[in-house]
Amino acid sequence: MHRYSLIVATLLLLFSQSSFAAYRIGVSIARVDDNFMTYVRTGLEAAATQQDVQIQFEDAQGDVVRQLNQVEGFLNQNVDAVIVLPVDTAATANITRAAVASKTPLVYVNRHPDERTLPKGVVTVASNDIEAGQLQMRYLAQKLGGKGNVAIIMGDLAQNATRDRTEGARQVLKDFPGIRIVEQQSAEWQRSKAMDLTSNWLLAGTQFDAIVANNDEMAIGAAMALQQAGKAKGEVAIVGIDGLPDGLAAIRRGVLSASVFQDPKAQATQAVQAAVRMIKGEPIESEVWVPFELIKPEQVAVFEQRYK
Repeated sequence: MHRYSLIVATLLLLFSQSSFAAYRIGVSIARVDDNFMTYVRTGLEAAATQQDVQIQFEDAQGDVVRQLNQVEGFLNQNVDAVIVLPVDTAATANITRAAVASKTPLVYVNRHPDERTLPKGVVTVASNDIEAGQLQMRYLAQKLGGKGNVAIIMGDLAQNATRDRTEGARQVLKDFPGIRIVEQQSAEWQRSKAMDLTSNWLLAGTQFDAIVANNDEMAIGAAMALQQAGKAKGEVAIVGIDGLPDGLAAIRRGVLSASVFQDPKAQATQAVQAAVRMIKGEPIESEVWVPFELIKPEQVAVFEQRYK
């Protein structure tokens, strides 16, 4: 009897928590097994608690059609707002149209749609990826003394983050004519693919002094390939982007030279805040930018505190 009463009490507590939340927000995440997106989800959960919001999460599993269906499902449930971390930034138009047609506030988080001008009722909370590429390449250029060969490992070619981070890095090299890009290929954000790609470059005899990777996962994969090939730590300078705990640990060990911090907690918090403000009819900018920050080896401890 006591066990039955405990179960009932627990169910009532859960029901009351969701029933008395001020707002309901549906969230579709591109893929929940992605390292960075895991931190975005955690940030959304924390922000929802602070804002008295009930969140329903869905995993798009990297599928554009699945994500659109999830958003349409949220709209049919009459949620108060929708937050989307898009699978493909070139395939968000149908999501935007559906939300606008139902007059439901829509927030894109982490990835800005390819449509740079969004309609009323749609907001993006992200970071300027061109800035990230500029920060990492400028650091490397100075570390190399303005001379050397650089390889670039790109993320998913379907994402504007890949294009913008790579473009930002290339822009910096206009000021450093002594630095030459000898390779530029995609590893789709994945550590294992970056490891294979770097191994192939080494087997082909490609000579490079530094590697710029569009994220830390690929930077770490490149470092693993170099280690397997007998290269000493730091022999090839490697810089990534994200500054997640794995990346910070790699900098501390001397595996990575530096990284660029992308703040998943701030993006998530501001996404929930933006959704709530739109629900309330309060004014908000159509683009909310969370700045990137360069992480040098001597700054690792400071950024580790961000995850405490």
